[in-house]
Amino acid sequence: MGAKRGALHLWIHLRRWRRFALVTALAAALAIGFDARGLLVGFDDFYYDAWHQLAGKRREAQHVVIVSVDDATFVKLKDDPLAFWQPHFAQAMRVIGGAGARVTGLDFVYATSAETWLSRLKLPDTEISRTYDKPFREAMAAGNKVLVGHLIQSSDGKVDLVLPPPEHYFLLPHQLQDVGLANLYPDEDSILRRFYPVLIMQEGVPGLGFSTRLALYAAGQDPQAKSWNMGGIGIAHALQSRSIGYVGPTGSIPRISMARLLEPGAENLPEVKALKDKVVIITAHDSSSLQDTHLTPYSRGLPGIERSQMTGGEVHANIVETLLSGRYPHPVSRPLAWALILAMAALGAALFLRTHPVWGALIGLVLALAAALASYASFRSDSVLPTAALQFSVLLGFLFTLGLRLTGEERERARLRSMFGSYVSDEVVDLLIAKRGEGESVDLQGEEMEVTVLFSDIRNFTTISQKLSPHEVVEMLNEYFGRVCAPVLRERGNVNKFIGDAVMAMFGSPVAYPDHARRAIRAGLGMIIAAEEFRGWMRNRFPDRGLPEFAIGVGIHTGPVISGDIGTDRRREYTIIGDTVNTASRLEGMTKELGWKIVASRHTAEMAGIGVIAGDGNSIMVKGRSGEIDVVEILGVQEPL
Repeated sequence: MGAKRGALHLWIHLRRWRRFALVTALAAALAIGFDARGLLVGFDDFYYDAWHQLAGKRREAQHVVIVSVDDATFVKLKDDPLAFWQPHFAQAMRVIGGAGARVTGLDFVYATSAETWLSRLKLPDTEISRTYDKPFREAMAAGNKVLVGHLIQSSDGKVDLVLPPPEHYFLLPHQLQDVGLANLYPDEDSILRRFYPVLIMQEGVPGLGFSTRLALYAAGQDPQAKSWNMGGIGIAHALQSRSIGYVGPTGSIPRISMARLLEPGAENLPEVKALKDKVVIITAHDSSSLQDTHLTPYSRGLPGIERSQMTGGEVHANIVETLLSGRYPHPVSRPLAWALILAMAALGAALFLRTHPVWGALIGLVLALAAALASYASFRSDSVLPTAALQFSVLLGFLFTLGLRLTGEERERARLRSMFGSYVSDEVVDLLIAKRGEGESVDLQGEEMEVTVLFSDIRNFTTISQKLSPHEVVEMLNEYFGRVCAPVLRERGNVNKFIGDAVMAMFGSPVAYPDHARRAIRAGLGMIIAAEEFRGWMRNRFPDRGLPEFAIGVGIHTGPVISGDIGTDRRREYTIIGDTVNTASRLEGMTKELGWKIVASRHTAEMAGIGVIAGDGNSIMVKGRSGEIDVVEILGVQEPL
């Protein structure tokens, strides 16, 4: 018996491991597949943007400062058209250079110089028309300057470049190599998360991004090299995008108004002295007529967080900071991502298979939240976890587990119904299924256990049946059994079989209860009450038939039995056999002789615990059993308060 039980437990554990492995493998494989095919990108982008907004300002910019052409600057220079601001830009650049900045980038595109434009008007030749741009040309010739250009693609697919006037970029130390392209390329949802260090792979034209050229200038690296190393990160001279490591939302990059640089004695201002060793970008800001704004991760609307857009110049400043600091938000390696997805799927499967679906749903929400919190914490260190795939694996694990239960439990329920008959409560079937899920099982090959067996019988049934027609006898028994079995089911007993007018029930099998004796006694008392109520039904249904007064007797005994699936290949049933069953049947037969409604063995009464109200007691001989057995009359059960 022990070897069979060990083999059964081993089979149960293997079955549980197979279910766990199946759910884990399916959930992880699908989640990884969806992630690899880019089907979860939209969800990951949502989390990526949300983490930016929740984090707010992530760090202080160490390498770049913005000189803002703001409203104060426009007010100060309101008498000069923007196309003729070259002398003012030159003055600002002199102040910036004097402060010791590494490089200055001018984020304004001039397709022609002021002098060229004046000559096209064919005005009288004057000194100022020939030398208007001289201060700006001198600033370009001094070096450490980067001008901006644009890559334009027309509707017919033709690509063209908008460059600064030749008289400006020819004066730069590296000429066209000191011109950077300002183009920025958002994702499909129009949010700018990445940049291209290199935009064109072609000799003779400026191919580097504006921010890349500024960063290379500051790092002292050759713009024509095959690769660079900035911030400890290697960057290939190739058409590859990289994540922008935003330092924070709009306004996080230090800035100074250009109007301040145009004031007398600007060199002595503390904010000007702070420009030493910085990359300085002169760019438009706070002027709606010039704003070149972009949606960034900080632009996605979240409850309680203000949406903001960012100017192109500030985006370039963030890119410069990213390049020089080496702080890129980067996805974790693919093996690590897959390992995390597998671990999350395994954890979810282990919990879902052990809990009720309602609790499983709550656990799934907790796991999904934990994945999001871990992702946010990782993002703070510039590592991006596959949040959507982690949560998707949890969802899939829950759905697969639910599917197994919906199909497997229904099959199990039907099998148990077939095995235990129609008179097993739904609650008992549910408990059996739950126990099977926890690794416990009914040993169908034969198992010894202690149970309480109850027999009931209708007194004078032969006389009653002789005075009724066969149809009336069947009608009576069906009505009686429906009433008298209810207390048994209420106490989670198993109505094992009907033997003519007798009922055999067992308590503690197939589901074991430590208080099975007390449950059987309560059921017996309930059957007596049901029989007394049925007496009225008999009087009303069969008046003037001369039927004897309807009554039943109940016998109850507790002891060891052998349980199992017994029968032939064509008809089998789960039942119990043994001396305990025979004794309970004999005790029911003694109810007439003793004149008691319920006869229980003293052992059963003692097993039922305190509160059992007993009447007379006796020692009797039971047919087929050697020796006497002590019995008591059961009158009631008083439950403790």
